[in-house]
Formats: sequence, structure tokens, C-alpha cells
Amino acid sequence: MKKTKSHLVSSSIQVIDRMVALLDALAAEGSTSLKVLAAETALHPSTAFRILDSMIRHGMVRRDEAGAYLLGPHLLQLAAQARVGLDLRAVARSEMEWLRDQIGETVNLTVRQGDEVVYVERVSPQRMIRVEQVVGSRAPLHVTAVGKLMLGEAGESVISDYVRRTRLPAYTVNTHSNRQQLLADIQASLARGYALDDEEAELGVGCIGVLVRDASGAAVAGLSVSAPVERRQIDWVGLVQETARRISARMGYVG
Repeated sequence: MKKTKSHLVSSSIQVIDRMVALLDALAAEGSTSLKVLAAETALHPSTAFRILDSMIRHGMVRRDEAGAYLLGPHLLQLAAQARVGLDLRAVARSEMEWLRDQIGETVNLTVRQGDEVVYVERVSPQRMIRVEQVVGSRAPLHVTAVGKLMLGEAGESVISDYVRRTRLPAYTVNTHSNRQQLLADIQASLARGYALDDEEAELGVGCIGVLVRDASGAAVAGLSVSAPVERRQIDWVGLVQETARRISARMGYVG
């Protein structure tokens, strides 16, 4: 029997309704099994599995090592971008200006989009020689300080997928171009609470990066300082972290 246009539209809407129900259940449960999700949404397990499998392919859902379902990186990225567009740039700029005045170097605000960071805000010092990232420009995650932290937040399986997908192109002789190098740097960066770009994106340029969080604790952006590498000082780390704490607090983060 030939399906009518109205029947196809109704069927598509039903799939969307079921997808939203599954996402709501995942958001409530955090990490859970197919059995629980099917029960929570009153869907047959085979129907729930098909919809979840499709969402996994689009990055809206993922599975951990134990096979449990969680919200996926693409969904979290979209949520972060929405929050950034509404709030973050407005509250971050005055804090970024404070940091610039303390250290006399360029301060950047970035968000993640797919396999890249995008520079969404920048404040620069009044000096002849300075490092400037153009607002709207992009860079691969693995060559930036904040990008490495964002990968680390997502977990080892996401890092492995990123490595397979991108093949870690080298931008300089210092770029981490194999998985073990990158993973070791990410793990060390997460442990100490900040990351460095040691001329990995551009020769002569060094960065210090930290994460900015919202009220839920999600990492919604990266804050970084860029400077000629001979001027960059590790003593700045505390100031960069303090600025990120201030921005995060204004976004509702209390951790």
C-alpha cells in the first residue's frame, strides 16, 4: 500500500517525539541501559535501540566502555554554543580585560565546534609585538591548549575517535602527531588544571589555557593567553585560572 505524504510526515514527527523522549530520559538518568530507557519511554527495546543507534551516528548519544548510554558530544556542543551565544561573551569580556591588564598579553575566549576550537572573543594589549587570533578563526583541537583540555573532558574513547578521524596533522615540529604523545599531554594537563601550547600551532607562539564552566559544571568554553614564547611565563597560570573561576562563577558554577 502506497504511503501518503501526510502519513510520512506523521511518522517522521513520531520518530522525533520518541527521540526527544529518549534524550529527556538520558538527561534524567545520566548514564543508563537500553532496558531502563525503553521502560522510561514506554518504547519497545528494538525501537529504542534503532533510534539510539541513529543518534549515536550523529554524535547526539554515545556509549561508554560498559555499554551504557549517555548524552553525546554533538548534543553537548550545541548546548554549549547556545549558552555561549546568550551569556558567555557578555560576562567574560570584563574579566578578560582584567587578565590582559595584569599580564600585558592577548587573552582569547574559544568554544568547541566539532574537531576545532573557534575564537569568539579577544582582548589585546597596546604593544608593538603581540599575538592576535582573529575572532571567527579556527584551529584543530590537538594543537591548542584549550582544545586538548576539551578533548580530555570528553574521555579517552572520544580522543581515540578524534585521532582516527583527523590523523593529527602536524602544524609545526612540536605538534603531537601520534596518539600516545597527545594522550600523555592531555592527561598531564587535566591533572594540573591547565594546558600549554608549546609552539604546537605556530612557531614562536606559546599559550596557557584553562576551561570555563557553567552552572551544570559543563565545560562551555576555553580561556587562553597567547604570547611570543619567550615572553610567556608559567607564573601567569594562577591569574588565568582565577579569571576562568570568575567567569565560571558569573555563569553560575559553584564547584
